[in-house]
Amino acid sequence: MAILTLDRPERRNALGSELLSGLTATLAQLSNETAVRAIVIQGAGKGFCAGADLKEFSGDDRDAVSRLNLEMGAFVRSIPLMSKPVVAAVDGFALGGGLMLAISCDLVVTSPQARWGLPEVSLGWLPGFGLSTLVDRVGLVRARRIAFGAEPFDGTEAVAIGLADILSNGQPVLDKALCHAQKLAALPTRAVGSVKHYFSLMTRNAEVMDVLANRVYAQDAESPEALDTMRSRRGEK
Repeated sequence: MAILTLDRPERRNALGSELLSGLTATLAQLSNETAVRAIVIQGAGKGFCAGADLKEFSGDDRDAVSRLNLEMGAFVRSIPLMSKPVVAAVDGFALGGGLMLAISCDLVVTSPQARWGLPEVSLGWLPGFGLSTLVDRVGLVRARRIAFGAEPFDGTEAVAIGLADILSNGQPVLDKALCHAQKLAALPTRAVGSVKHYFSLMTRNAEVMDVLANRVYAQDAESPEALDTMRSRRGEK
């Protein structure tokens, strides 16, 4: 069993290039360790992940931002491709790219009070990756509603609509996630890997859809509303 922690609490565990690079390397290492039969992903501090680091996304180098979007998409898509089961322990919040990261895991445990949502549209752009996984999780109509991001919702509703799988129900989220990860780890390794491989074959268009979403994001990022958001994140008026 291994616990992978998004350890950037001062930035609400936002996915910047440095954190993303570390997570990618660590997950690849854990994937190759035979002693590790299941992985739990949690956030440090008061939440799971607030999504992309908007300070980096507000930079002037739009090509670099698009590359970061693609790198985040590749990271979350790598989780279903692993042979080992991965469980997300969501407490506090899972927003934007943090929501996409959580739902890419094989099992999602959430506290009832956790705040879930996609704020990207309110900032002026389409979410740049993960929408195909969102549709797989909740269906097209619900995915569209969530993508509009008009209001966040709690963990209880996340489970009710299939975005998350298990409520912690008073138990610490990490403890609940570890309990279910241990159950998965106790199953025959080869058969677990076969299940993951089989279902990953059904998501072969996810990369194509992420590339398309990133192109739309890049166009949206030039809109007046998006430019206002980025200027405010840079401290400009």
